[in-house]
Amino acid sequence: MTAVVDHRTEVAKLVSDVFRLDPGLIEPDSPLEELGIDSKGRVRLLAALEVRYGVTIDLDALDRFADVAAVADVLTEVLTNHSADRNT
Repeated sequence: MTAVVDHRTEVAKLVSDVFRLDPGLIEPDSPLEELGIDSKGRVRLLAALEVRYGVTIDLDALDRFADVAAVADVLTEVLTNHSADRNT
C-alpha cells in the first residue's frame, strides 16, 4: 500500500516563490484569484509544477486550479500516475 503524500505545503511554497507572495498569506483554502493569480498565472503555476516535479500536467487540469489544496490534489494525481507509469 502506498502512502498518500500531502503536497499542500510544497504547493504553497511554490506559489509563494513564483508569485513573490508572503508565505503567511497562503492557506490551503486560499482561492488563487484572491492571491492575485489569474488565468495566465495559473498557466505559469502549471509550468512551474511541471519543471519542479519533472512531469507533464494536462492543460485541462487548469480548470481545477481553484485554490492551493486543489492544485496539490492535481499534483498528487499526476505524480501518482507518473510513478505508476514508470513502474509498468
